[in-house]
Amino acid sequence: MDHITFHYDTVLSDVHMLLSKPRHLMTRLNHVGQPVFISNFKILSDVERLDSSGSGKRSAEQKSVSSREDCEKDSSPTQEKDGEEGNEEPCLDEDGDLDITRRRFRGEDGGRDLVCPIILKQSSPGLEHEVESPDDEDKCTKDIIKIEHTMATPLQDVGKQVWRGAFLLADFILSESDLFRGATVLELGAGTGFTSIVMATTAKTVYCTDVGEDLLSMCERNVSFNRRMTELTGGEVRVRLLDWLQHSLCTEADVDFSWTEEEVADVYDNTLFIIAADVIYDDELTSGLFRTLHGLCSNFNHTCTIFISIEKRMNFTLRHMDVCCEAYTYFRRCLSQLQDLDDGRCSFRVEQLPCDFAQFFIYERIEQLELWKVTATPRLSDEVCSNPELKPSPGLSREQLNTNP
Repeated sequence: MDHITFHYDTVLSDVHMLLSKPRHLMTRLNHVGQPVFISNFKILSDVERLDSSGSGKRSAEQKSVSSREDCEKDSSPTQEKDGEEGNEEPCLDEDGDLDITRRRFRGEDGGRDLVCPIILKQSSPGLEHEVESPDDEDKCTKDIIKIEHTMATPLQDVGKQVWRGAFLLADFILSESDLFRGATVLELGAGTGFTSIVMATTAKTVYCTDVGEDLLSMCERNVSFNRRMTELTGGEVRVRLLDWLQHSLCTEADVDFSWTEEEVADVYDNTLFIIAADVIYDDELTSGLFRTLHGLCSNFNHTCTIFISIEKRMNFTLRHMDVCCEAYTYFRRCLSQLQDLDDGRCSFRVEQLPCDFAQFFIYERIEQLELWKVTATPRLSDEVCSNPELKPSPGLSREQLNTNP
């Protein structure tokens, strides 16, 4: 695992590449043979957040001042040296070209050194012992979130990584903790469960949903790793199966991560918030997401607020011969269609929120990160609300939500 081989269909989250002083510990192989790692993500305290924000500005100023000083220091000796040695002729070879002494290579065959970018290594026994010690376990209850994840996965397995959109949404949750306190929350496309775990530090019940037995098993392990953190505030995370391409919640007892009838009733009766972090990368799944949102909210008898974080990813396409973000463009189109929809069941109001709230995790909050708020207000009649046969609605049809990009 010293050298990672990237294929044409492999993607790697910037969180795992650019996190300062990361500790990626390979622990096992999952069911499809992918290496699984454990990373610790620290929730910054008030003092640390102030220091990090202040030091960022100070370091930039100091860096510019020091660079100017270095330039002055470097230029003055050079000028003196040029004045003293200005009459010296440069060293030339027999052809009259500059003779430059080149670095020697360590290759035995005389070729260039072998240079391989090392992204991660398998952990040493001492480091594993350090992470699994009781002291670290107690520390995890306070300010460390322990997450299992994979790295450099195909596109269909990107949910097994941690993405910047999850950090942005987690920052918003911790900044507005009073808003979610004691609430029932549903997360769609939870992936590793990072955002659900953060939400459970303030909410009462969090339904952490996704598809795929391997992904849901990993998510459940992460919930178990951090259970002591959520139990301190009385929160609970329940990992459940929810397929956006299906029209109902699976209640079959022989299916892993299926729903109980009580949980289905709890979702429809008590869910006040729905969250989704960085789930926009495929148009078909985006359509499924919006159909699921419409199907759920149309059967609520109360107002529900939806928060969606997204990172705009720019690509050069041959079709446009330009740099564009097709997944984001399609997402915005779906938002507009949802807001303009008038089916007599539910109305939606869409707004983009500023990302100027406090940052509780160490990551690069780039300008391409966005947070959207959708307020769903039901228009159900008493007959529809009281008739269980009308629940759940299949949501938007393909005609209502055009799936063509």
